[in-house]
Amino acid sequence: MAEPPFRSAAGIAAAWQRERPGTPTESIEIVTPIWWLAKLFADDRGRALRAAGIDTATLDLLSVIRRSGPPYALSTREIADRTLVTAGAISQRVARAEGQGLVRRAPGTTGRRTVMVSLTDEGHALVERSVDVVLGREAALVSGLSADERAALVALLDKLLADVGRRQREG
Repeated sequence: MAEPPFRSAAGIAAAWQRERPGTPTESIEIVTPIWWLAKLFADDRGRALRAAGIDTATLDLLSVIRRSGPPYALSTREIADRTLVTAGAISQRVARAEGQGLVRRAPGTTGRRTVMVSLTDEGHALVERSVDVVLGREAALVSGLSADERAALVALLDKLLADVGRRQREG
C-alpha cells in the first residue's frame, strides 16, 4: 500500500509546488527522509539503551573512551572534540558517570587544568554490553539493504555530510 501523498517526501514536495510554484523543493526528498530516519533510529536506540540500562549521553561518553584504545583514557578536551559536545556538557556527563562508578577522573600530565577521564572496570563492562545491543539492533535495521547498497549509501552520506559542513563553515 502506497503512503498517502502528505506522508511521503515526494508528496510533500508536490504539495509545496502546487501551493507555491517556484518554491525550491529539490531538498525535500533527501532531507525529509533523513529527518524521519533519524527520528526512527533515535527512538529505537533509546528503547535498546533503556533495556540495556544506559542512556545515550552515557553511552556516547563511555564509547568514545573505549574506542580510544588502551589505557582507555582521554582528556575532557579530547572527549569534547570527538563527541561534538560542549565542554560544559562533557563536564556534567563525566560527573554523572563518575557518580555511577563508570569512569574516574585524574589530573593530566600536560597542564594543571587538564583532566583525564578513564573507564572503570564497571564502565568498561557496561559499554561492552551496550555496544553489542545497540550495534546489533542497528545492523538489523539496515539489513534490508544489500552490501553494495549500504556501501553506496555510506559514500553518498559521507559526501553530503562533508559538503554540508563546508557550506555551513563558509556561511
